[in-house]
Amino acid sequence: MSDKEKNFMSAVLYVHNDEARIGDFLHMVVEVLEDHFEHAEIICVNDCSQDNSVDIVRKVSMGVKNTTVTVLNMSYFHGVETAMNAGMDLAIGDFVLEFDACVQDFEPAKIMEAYHKTLKGYDIVSASPDKKQRFTSRLFYGVFNRFTDYSYQLGTERFRVLSRRVINRVSSMNKSVPYRKAVYANCGLKTANIRYQTIGVQAVREDRAERKYRTKLAVNSMILFTELGYRFSVTMTVLMMLVAVAVAVYSAVVYLFSTPVAGWTTTIFFMAFAFFGLFGILTIVIKYLQILVDLVFRRKKYSFESIEKMGGN
Repeated sequence: MSDKEKNFMSAVLYVHNDEARIGDFLHMVVEVLEDHFEHAEIICVNDCSQDNSVDIVRKVSMGVKNTTVTVLNMSYFHGVETAMNAGMDLAIGDFVLEFDACVQDFEPAKIMEAYHKTLKGYDIVSASPDKKQRFTSRLFYGVFNRFTDYSYQLGTERFRVLSRRVINRVSSMNKSVPYRKAVYANCGLKTANIRYQTIGVQAVREDRAERKYRTKLAVNSMILFTELGYRFSVTMTVLMMLVAVAVAVYSAVVYLFSTPVAGWTTTIFFMAFAFFGLFGILTIVIKYLQILVDLVFRRKKYSFESIEKMGGN
């Protein structure tokens, strides 16, 4: 009698110009799933790769026995969030493994450790490297967590395991929201995070399109999910009011106790500060409106070119 897990496990991998590492990474995922699950599938979301990533996936898939490997070819570059949503829509497993990047700096056993934790009542279990993160990552997550009221603190995650209950709940929410991790943290289900000691050193290289996308994603997520914009607007409004009061008091004192002079310096200073605050507030408002328009009217769910099924020989 087989002692493998009866639950169907789906793994969704984001692939974008990953020819240098997709082969070894896919081998690792295949080995874990075939060793521990009776039924499993792997969905490689090819986000318009310009290298040989897909050819390597096809080659690896030729030796897979019991696990179905599917390549979902996106029509054009969508970015990790939308591309992963497309892969999640295709997944049929009771549980889903999400890999936002094909970077293996963890022991393969950590995948099963995260899965077994979900069986203890956690619907979302993520795995994070126990090492110092890049300054930009620390800055983003530090500000993000500071200005949200989520009980779950977001951070750099290498992969996560999701139950079908999470997927169903998120599907009933707004799937066009651009940041999945924030949606997971806000879905109300029980979450957990495991830390692991990194093995090896893998440099994560991003091309220009991916860097630009991630920068835009960080800005949009900060405005959409946190109170940073609102607090900035309130702070600037209060400062503008205080400066206005101070200038009024100063003008009254000059008028009452001295000879009034041309107050163009004070006026220019006040106007400059006031316009700075005003334009800062308008920038935030305009950005909010842009995001809302994109989400409601312009944002396409996704567009894929073809689906290739391999493996499972």
